[in-house]
Amino acid sequence: MENLKFSLDDEVIDIEWCTLHDHTPPKGRKYRIIIDREKFVVDKECITGREILILAGKTPPERFQLRQKFKGGKVVTIAYDQKVCFTECGIEKFKTLPLDQTEGEVPRRDFTLLDEDEAYLESLGLTWEAANLQGALWVFIHNYSLPEGYNVSEAILGVRMSPGYPTAQLDMVYFFPALSRKDAQPIGALSLAQIDGKNFQQWSRHRTRANPWRPDIDNLGTHVPLADAWLQLEFEKRPVAHAIPA
Repeated sequence: MENLKFSLDDEVIDIEWCTLHDHTPPKGRKYRIIIDREKFVVDKECITGREILILAGKTPPERFQLRQKFKGGKVVTIAYDQKVCFTECGIEKFKTLPLDQTEGEVPRRDFTLLDEDEAYLESLGLTWEAANLQGALWVFIHNYSLPEGYNVSEAILGVRMSPGYPTAQLDMVYFFPALSRKDAQPIGALSLAQIDGKNFQQWSRHRTRANPWRPDIDNLGTHVPLADAWLQLEFEKRPVAHAIPA
């Protein structure tokens, strides 16, 4: 958050600031809220989910879902006619989600990512999901492009979000469907893992001591591109086998 000074005596109350400082926003003011990383000022204590979507320019609002994040990471879905009162303690920000993705299905947003992680995923232009699978947090990127030479051109790429991330490192990647080389040469250090009802293929690839995880630098935006390098490295270690003419 920007290094701004706010006060409970201000005419416009900054909701995120109140949350970060464990203050209950006072009544009878205007309220500054964040929707999709953009700030808006509301002159009423309570408005509906539909009104918040319209404020953010999401029209018609029925084509979007509104998600509200609380301090501590809890995220809830706000119904169109549900009232949100900004004098409630703990509201941090709002996010919108278009409902016209994955053939009408709504991509899961079971937990909130770091802003830089979400920005990176959005930059890919692909459908992505943040899924909580019995306490294990996963990011899935759909239709991820693969280099030429594999049995498929696209796959779902999965990353397990390590407990303690971003201090704790992200490790390995997972693919569905399982990958193989068209030339039938083997790929080392692979195993199958049942994830989200699918047989994902685990690629056991790890950082080295020479290039360790950097908590203040590394994130999804630096980890996922490693998958591209690992995929390409397979053909550098074992070049494509060509049939010998008879």
